[in-house]
Amino acid sequence: MARPKWFELAAVCSSLGGATPLSGNAMSKAAHNEAPKAARRRKQQTRHGIARIDHYAWLKDDNWQAVMQVPEKLDREIREYLEAENAYTETWLADTETLRADLFAEMRARIKEDDASVPATDGDFEYYVDYVSGGQHPRYCRRPLGGGEAGAEILLDGDFEAEGEAYFNISGAGHSPDHRLFAYAADRNGSERYAIQVGEIGGAGIGAAIEGARGDFAWANDSKTLFYTELDDNHRPWCVKRLRLGDDPAAAAMVFEEKDAGFFVSIGKSQSNRFIEITAHDHTTTEVHLIDADAPDAPPTVVEPRHRDREYSIAHMRFGDGERFYILTNADGAEDFKIVEAPLEAPGHANWQDVIAHQAGRLIRSMAEFSGHLARLERIDGLPRIIIRDLASGAEHAIEFDEEAYELGLLPGYEFSATSLRFTYSSMTTPRRTFDYDMVSRSRVLRKQQEVPSGHDAGDYITKRLFAKAADGAMVPISLLARADTPMDGSAPLLLYGYGSYGMAMPASFSTNRLSLVDRGFIYAIAHIRGGTERGYGWYLDGKLDKKPNTFNDFIAAAEHLIASRLASPGRIAIHGGSAGGMLVGAAANMRPDLWGAAVGEVPFVDVLNTMCDKDLPLTPPEWPEWGNPIEDAAAYATIRSYSPYDNVAARDYPPILATAGLTDPRVTYWEPAKWVAKLRHLKTDNNPLLLRTNMEAGHGGASGRFDYLDEVAIVYGFLLKVFGMAK
Repeated sequence: MARPKWFELAAVCSSLGGATPLSGNAMSKAAHNEAPKAARRRKQQTRHGIARIDHYAWLKDDNWQAVMQVPEKLDREIREYLEAENAYTETWLADTETLRADLFAEMRARIKEDDASVPATDGDFEYYVDYVSGGQHPRYCRRPLGGGEAGAEILLDGDFEAEGEAYFNISGAGHSPDHRLFAYAADRNGSERYAIQVGEIGGAGIGAAIEGARGDFAWANDSKTLFYTELDDNHRPWCVKRLRLGDDPAAAAMVFEEKDAGFFVSIGKSQSNRFIEITAHDHTTTEVHLIDADAPDAPPTVVEPRHRDREYSIAHMRFGDGERFYILTNADGAEDFKIVEAPLEAPGHANWQDVIAHQAGRLIRSMAEFSGHLARLERIDGLPRIIIRDLASGAEHAIEFDEEAYELGLLPGYEFSATSLRFTYSSMTTPRRTFDYDMVSRSRVLRKQQEVPSGHDAGDYITKRLFAKAADGAMVPISLLARADTPMDGSAPLLLYGYGSYGMAMPASFSTNRLSLVDRGFIYAIAHIRGGTERGYGWYLDGKLDKKPNTFNDFIAAAEHLIASRLASPGRIAIHGGSAGGMLVGAAANMRPDLWGAAVGEVPFVDVLNTMCDKDLPLTPPEWPEWGNPIEDAAAYATIRSYSPYDNVAARDYPPILATAGLTDPRVTYWEPAKWVAKLRHLKTDNNPLLLRTNMEAGHGGASGRFDYLDEVAIVYGFLLKVFGMAK
């Protein structure tokens, strides 16, 4: 397959990154294994009559917006402190170097290196993504329908594009409706600020790259017009623009502008290809605007104006002689969502008629629309299921599964007229399987099973589903994985993972990486705590705003239940979470440090109160519906202050802690974990290790390559195994 040469983006500044030599001061401290101590500079803040002292506010660079885009601009003193912490962490982990190499090798050995997705048919072609042996990044490819590999083409070679880059990540990629053009969005420093490039398949690039984009885009049906979202200086996707291909991006037309700083904007296209969909949203409210994809210059029209705490998404349906919108919504008290229908010419709320009525405890998560069927993904009591509805008759049936705990996913396709649905299935012991399901005959075909080249026997492992009783009587699900020969008497170390925010359900799915801990004797458990949607939308509502403390109490209740069930012991539990899950780890470490043998917070959202009081930060205004607005609401201020990990660090013993950060992270800014570690190091009364590792070349997601990322996993696992005396 020939590699196209047109994918040459405009120059993007590369980050200074880990290649920067450490200062003499940092090197000296690392050599003597001396923990860095950040300077304390008193800064008083008063709000709602309450004064707080923040000694580490200086770690937030005044020029942080520029640093996100050009990391070289980071203040020298701040850089030297982060480098000193990195050097100290590397010194402390030095005796795990061989172990980490072993972990990396075995995790890589579980990855099929020359892997490929199941091709998706669109017109005369099959489109797919593959990897080459040794390749870090995906290739986007196509081949003629039924033509085999002989006619295959590479549309985008991720490894080729990433050459010479310290960081490279593709957000979105897709071909034009006429199959002549291809577009992709790339981030080259981890800041999640993307550049979109369009080019002819097998030919040259078209026009200059679109800089400062979020990374999502949609093609009009003329294959000459591209819609995309743009980021503002505070990293908020604030508008949708329309570009006629070949024109200067500076002349792109403004299509939709979101003036509310608390709302984000996204762009997509209906499965039917009839409409361009613009969605304005925060965490609890949505508003959808539509443009006829055959008339890209037409102004957008609103489906239903926004109403606080009303969410909805649409599906354009064609069946029989008519067209309708199906709308998934929580309107009219449908807490766990329902599906309604409305006419195209008058799709507003006044004309919504129930198709799938609300059923308490049955959370409808998403829809997949076809010309004759509607598939929906539901979750009941923590377990997912797929329901198929025949649009002509209204008859419904469920796709059946056998295991006690598992995870499902719906995969989008290109062809609206298809009668086949593609979905994925996995469990904590069963590798991911991809099926095509015939919605008419109700038969399924296994199209792909995740290969584990080094070998995997599901019979070597057990998975359990438990329920812990929280203090208020709520039953918290726990998914558990262990080797069948691991003793279940409380002697084995246990890793307890949690998240519990934004309504995100933590899947009980398969992971090859966690086997490296489980095979060494760890029990791996996921606490499905409130703040997620594992037990319905009410499970989410009971873990946000003034009820946020339920999230932390559920997590502690899960640990106590595991101890009472003799599956764990106090001091033999490692807790792990990332981002908002890192906030969970920080809060739990403050509340019950006696329970934990170790704590890992990856890019942890630990400085919650300061961040929610800073409306100029990238994500603060859109986050207020999740956490509360402590600027205007004294009660919200008091609630957040009561659990914010940074604000509640005290002079007490803490377990061994590893925190990670990304210098260009726009979601959880680098200074949050840096400040947390600095304050912990000043106040804690124990001699346990406290480590901070900042990736100077990446953002929220860490390293971008599929193998480079394993180095970061190996660091976490190496830390845990050393702490628990298992680093042999």
